[in-house]
Amino acid sequence: MIRFENVRKAYDDGYVALKHVDIEFKENELTVLIGPSGCGKTTLMKLINRLNDPSEGRVLIRGRDISKTNAVELRRSIGYVIQNIGLFPHMTIADNVSVVPRLRKWDRDRINKRVDELLRLVNLDPETYRSRYPSELSGGQQQRIGIIRALAAEPELILLDEPFSALDPISREQLQDELVRLQQELKQTIVFVTHDMDEALKIADTIVLMKEGEVVQMGRPEQILRHPSNDFVKSFIGEKRLQVETPDEPYTVEEAMTENTVTAYPTRGLAEAIKLMKKRRVDSLIIVDRSSKLLGYASIFRVLDRYREEHATLADVMRPFLHFVEAGSPLTTAITLMNEQELPYIPVTKGESFVGLITKGSIVRHLAEVYTPPEIDPELEGIAADESEINDNLQEEKGDEE
Repeated sequence: MIRFENVRKAYDDGYVALKHVDIEFKENELTVLIGPSGCGKTTLMKLINRLNDPSEGRVLIRGRDISKTNAVELRRSIGYVIQNIGLFPHMTIADNVSVVPRLRKWDRDRINKRVDELLRLVNLDPETYRSRYPSELSGGQQQRIGIIRALAAEPELILLDEPFSALDPISREQLQDELVRLQQELKQTIVFVTHDMDEALKIADTIVLMKEGEVVQMGRPEQILRHPSNDFVKSFIGEKRLQVETPDEPYTVEEAMTENTVTAYPTRGLAEAIKLMKKRRVDSLIIVDRSSKLLGYASIFRVLDRYREEHATLADVMRPFLHFVEAGSPLTTAITLMNEQELPYIPVTKGESFVGLITKGSIVRHLAEVYTPPEIDPELEGIAADESEINDNLQEEKGDEE
């Protein structure tokens, strides 16, 4: 839909912002321009609505050279959202949203209907919000208004220049989800500038990675993660993101297993077993002998089935494990086995000794640690603190087996 042909942009002071860029943005896709500060991504975007004009080359929209179109009319046909939103403080939300439709001479009924429709689209009740002023809205709500204002006149494409960078992490996450939902629902062509790789990977259909006025790599997020074109791309993506996709060595089961497993000896009575399961909030026990040899497992259902037998023990109800993995095995071996056999968990052994358990939850926690960048989200810190407290409690209760 948008085509750059040998586009170069140089300023009067001699600075070259873009160096002979040849690129095409597909229709109905969300394309993200990303790169370090000064790489030319915002300059490239501004050429699309003629806030900049190229020094050389052409920019075409649907095959039409935009240098031959009226700049004002072009801009009115393109939605544009900037970081600071730019809502008019003296105008109501309804008036802000309807600015371009009014300039394009829409009738009042059509404008009012469109305003209400767009407010509902971003989960803002028209009755509540259409008469409010920007200062009466939160930052996230103002940004939503900025986005729907860009949608108001039903533009053929939308430009978003780092629209979420000033928001708190929670609002930013919500608006990223909102944007992806809107794009899928409305099938808009969107060009989005960001410096945040996590944001790009989350929302993009296609990523364009730039450096020093040139396109270094362009492709689907998965393609760029798996096949970075050079060391700059690897560095910009970040080793942690790449590590998950192409680790130098496979992760082992020990890295993902939980050691806080509820075990019991086979001599335990069934009433004791039920009490232990209730206390530790589990529905099965791993049965080991006093030398930690893995013997099997006992589910709550089998325990209850023979509960009335006063002299029955866990040895009478336990079942042997048909599947287990040896310590040092690749984590992928355990995941494949759990998936193929539809297992909720799988024990890890060292020789005959039980050393831990791989569960779906332990795998998720391991992957979360691998994926989490160095800058920890405050919300995740709270979750980690809660889990740390739970683990401390489990360690205190571990003496129950002695």
